[in-house]
Amino acid sequence: MLKLEPRPQASQVWSIASPLLALAITVVLGTLLFVALGKDPVQGLRVFFWEPVSSGYRLGELMVKATPLLLIALGLAVCFRSNVWNIGAEGQFVIGAVFAGGVALLAGKDTSRWIVLAILLAGVVGGMVWASITALLRDRFNANEILVSLMLVYVAVQVLNYLVYGPWKDPMGFNFPQTQRFDATAQVPRLFEGLRVHLGLLLGLGAVVAVWAFLFRTRAGFAQQVGGLAPAAARYAGFSSRTALWVAMGVTGALAGLAGALEVAGPVGQLTPHVPVGYGFAAIIVAFVGRLHPVGIVGSALLMSMFYIGGELAQSRLGLPKSITGVFQGLLLFALLACDTLIHYRLHWRRG
Repeated sequence: MLKLEPRPQASQVWSIASPLLALAITVVLGTLLFVALGKDPVQGLRVFFWEPVSSGYRLGELMVKATPLLLIALGLAVCFRSNVWNIGAEGQFVIGAVFAGGVALLAGKDTSRWIVLAILLAGVVGGMVWASITALLRDRFNANEILVSLMLVYVAVQVLNYLVYGPWKDPMGFNFPQTQRFDATAQVPRLFEGLRVHLGLLLGLGAVVAVWAFLFRTRAGFAQQVGGLAPAAARYAGFSSRTALWVAMGVTGALAGLAGALEVAGPVGQLTPHVPVGYGFAAIIVAFVGRLHPVGIVGSALLMSMFYIGGELAQSRLGLPKSITGVFQGLLLFALLACDTLIHYRLHWRRG
């Protein structure tokens, strides 16, 4: 019989191999899912894993999808390493988009292109303001940050809906709940002609370097991680748990808000009720598949963006429902949780 036995110490090999095994299990389960739905599994896997990278344009779209996932997941990695469980990055993403959209609506044809910088900064401020609500309630009243941050997501969505259905609604928009299109001067510059890849990709890669340096090359980053792994040791060393809380929530809010600003001032170009598409929740999976490491998160963000694009293609080509994207995300998460067991336990064959 097979039995799980505790390892003397965590396996470094399985900490790297676990996400790869989880991806393989996801592919196998996805194949069985396509068969159960009466679809060609080869065509289904092709749509999810080959079509998103089969041309230069599609690679550009992959980068567009990966950028917000990368930024949000980097912030969540700082939070989770600090033992701060911020589940509401989606709300911080939405409010960042709202703040950025408010500045973008002020732009006109004579406005300087430098307003893009103000738009991005407004998104950062919006995300930090929204994240600070959770930090304040936990700091002052010991409220559970999981519940508070999650509930604030729905409040953020209602704030967005109020604005696009009310005072910011485009009077020339045929009664659709949306703002007017942002002026060209207020849109994020694109990197390549004919592609939608924009400045956010460079900002995301810069954030990877910055978060890596903060976590592994600074005293403040060391304090964040010690507080998450061993709170008692952190207190003994004189590290402030309150500071760790505010830093973690601030970094996550700033990066999620920046992602929201880049989304509405980039590929979307206006505020609509469809701005919240679940990037904040998908980024939780991205962060854990990437092992909460900035470099690993780059690969997992690309993988998750493949699921987004593959899900859209599966709707149009295979006639599958929109929820197929969430199904693949969930399969990957549960497979990862199961495979992570092998980091601390090993399978041992014992004769009956």
